[in-house]
Amino acid sequence: MKSNKGILYLIPTTLGNNEPLEVLPITVKQIIDKTDTFIVENDKTARHFIKRISPEKSQPSLKMFHLNKYTDAIDLPSFLDPCLNGTNVGLLSEAGCPGVADPGADIVKIAHQKNIKVVPLVGPSSILMALMSSGMNGQSFAFNGYLPIDKGERKSEMKRLERLSFEHNQSQLFIETPYRNNKMLEDLSNYLDENTQICVACDITLPTELIKTQAAKDWKKNIVDLHKRPTIFIIHKD
Repeated sequence: MKSNKGILYLIPTTLGNNEPLEVLPITVKQIIDKTDTFIVENDKTARHFIKRISPEKSQPSLKMFHLNKYTDAIDLPSFLDPCLNGTNVGLLSEAGCPGVADPGADIVKIAHQKNIKVVPLVGPSSILMALMSSGMNGQSFAFNGYLPIDKGERKSEMKRLERLSFEHNQSQLFIETPYRNNKMLEDLSNYLDENTQICVACDITLPTELIKTQAAKDWKKNIVDLHKRPTIFIIHKD
């Protein structure tokens, strides 16, 4: 029996100020062209992205639900009421893929509970693209989010992840607030074993893209400026 419910589309966005169709398939544009209800983190940036990929679309016709750190969890189920009434909804990330290191995962979970069809669209994921290009183990890996800010706790966590990598042959991925990236790379180079491999994947898909894997001892000799540039860090100890 065909459902009368709308679909929740998981719509990827660019990782920077690219032309959208340089990195996104035409299906993303096609879905946005025929969707008017969106769940977004930031109204302004979401509208800007939609305008770039679908310039003919009427902006006043768009309905936006806001999902960010200020959103009350009790309001989330209501964001999917349009789906229950037969209207398709698009879930947009600020950058990359919804639901991956992204608050959109909470919406997707509710959609499954409400038996709403979830359709992920193809697009760039900085985490996956960094792993693809690192030369590290893509069979076993873990994304760890942000490391602690406290110096002692950060050092302990880096060493713990290094041990995990060695014991389980597992690539360990994490991120940092962009203005702390240079300090992150400095700490990794100083705290990890000199032969532990460190991958820096920065500005992925952008003209300034930098992706390089080398030993901690070599990063000490090759300084790069990562300040305020979106970066994925990966470590692996053989």
